Amino acid sequence: MSRAGNFAAAPVWLRFHSHSLAKHVNDSRDSSPLIRSGTAILLIRHGETLWNRWGRVQGWQDSPLTEVGLAQAHALAARLAGDRVERLVSSDLGRARQTAEPIVHRTGLAIELDPELRERNYGIFEGRTYGEIEREDPEAYAFLTRRDPTYVIPGGESGEAFSARVLRALERIAGTHAGHRIAVMTHGGVLGVLYRHATRAAPDSQRDYSLANASVNHVWFGGGSWVIERWGDVAHLPRGAADDPVD
Repeated sequence: MSRAGNFAAAPVWLRFHSHSLAKHVNDSRDSSPLIRSGTAILLIRHGETLWNRWGRVQGWQDSPLTEVGLAQAHALAARLAGDRVERLVSSDLGRARQTAEPIVHRTGLAIELDPELRERNYGIFEGRTYGEIEREDPEAYAFLTRRDPTYVIPGGESGEAFSARVLRALERIAGTHAGHRIAVMTHGGVLGVLYRHATRAAPDSQRDYSLANASVNHVWFGGGSWVIERWGDVAHLPRGAADDPVD
């Protein structure tokens, strides 16, 4: 159930410090101490799944990769094999692990599973399309579409709790692997949390960034700051990727 067409994968150069938006960075050769001492993270969304194709909310449930998703996973592995990646950390959900497996075969890296990298727990909405949710639970649907970060999905978690979990996990991973170049296999919602945090976008604002399946999103962390270097990179994929928020 895509709400928007594909967004351009043009580089986005933004530096964010914990309390204020800092200057725009317009040169990848920036040699500031933050860049040199930070952790390079390739933040990756899993390949296309059956429920992505059918527009069903997955959350903590799972569906297998489609033939397109499998091809995306192999193209991603070929890309990362030449990208000097030193560690591979993944959500423990099946679709993320399935996307990461070809990377293991191409690079010899072991997968380090981290449950805190899971998608948002969508509780009673999981396995359903947004159309079904709107028809069957109009009141709950209204709360969901208002993007209220404090709304706790019945049987699931609030956007506020989800964001806190994701940022805690990513900062812990970056700190544990300081000075390394690591790949993090995760989900669309996780990518969205990091992007909004780094750019100071309001949690209830309209999405204006890509969440493409099997996209590589280049970020740095160091000194308490996140840097988005390049977002929505799908140059390794044979025919792009679906920019679908349903995950």
